[in-house]
Amino acid sequence: MQTIVGANGQIGEELARELKRNFTSDIRIVSRNAKKVNDSDTVFSADLSIREQAIEAVKGSEIAYFTLGLPISSDLWEEQFPLITQNVIDACKINGAKLVFFDNTYMYPQDDRVLTEQTPFAPVGRKGQVRKAMAEMVLREIQTGGLEAVICRAPEFYGPGKTQSITNTFVFNNVKEGKKLKVPLNDSQKRSLIWTPDASRATALIGNTPDAFGQTWHLPVDEIHPTYKEFIALASGIYGRELKYAVMPKFLFQIGSLFNKRVKELLELLPRYEHDNVFDDNKFRKRFPDFEVTTYREGIGQIKKEQLSLQK
Repeated sequence: MQTIVGANGQIGEELARELKRNFTSDIRIVSRNAKKVNDSDTVFSADLSIREQAIEAVKGSEIAYFTLGLPISSDLWEEQFPLITQNVIDACKINGAKLVFFDNTYMYPQDDRVLTEQTPFAPVGRKGQVRKAMAEMVLREIQTGGLEAVICRAPEFYGPGKTQSITNTFVFNNVKEGKKLKVPLNDSQKRSLIWTPDASRATALIGNTPDAFGQTWHLPVDEIHPTYKEFIALASGIYGRELKYAVMPKFLFQIGSLFNKRVKELLELLPRYEHDNVFDDNKFRKRFPDFEVTTYREGIGQIKKEQLSLQK
């Protein structure tokens, strides 16, 4: 059995579909209010901050995928994420399960360097510190041999369904609502965005590749790394109309943070938009040369198709 821990988000749902398509029908879905993704799934509702529930959630699993997300709140992250991560690690060790840990890039430095699996952690802000601590917990288990685990790391999302990201919020949600698009800080720096179904497909592939364990993998992205200016120009061509946008300077976020808690929580993530953000996935491409990465043209086309279908 393969278990998805924290399966209520876009990554967890897409992962369940991919596992069913290509690897196994014996899938357990775990979250606070667990719901089936595939008809054949089993469900287990659990509060993973309670150790005993985490242990029971992983029981009988060959592989456990950690895809759990929490609302963007530094207080909540500091309180819950390390505790849940340790509980899931313990659950895997007790039950003899492998751990596939789905990670983000918040622990990386927010500057112009190209990001590889060897990039040293240098987080900016409280959320980055939490994600650094979580990744280091898994890395310690790998290094000591305490747990057979692998880290799958993804940059910022864009995608269909209930994908949540700054790009989806500022670009595609505004397209859908007929509003002017927004770009944080700078439209001329290179960006690396991962198509959420690709992130889940790649995670499933790594989880079912025994020799992939014991290391960190950057998940695959379209290689062109467009600026927001280029990305929106591409989207304009696909939508068949000029999509106008405004660049939002930092001071607008700073003012907004005085009145909106969510904007305040985003402030520490802004430095990445001041610099090129190039996410190197060469290691994955060399190991899995047959994996077909969704191009930005294909991804944006799918988002447009989904939006049109919802309008009918």
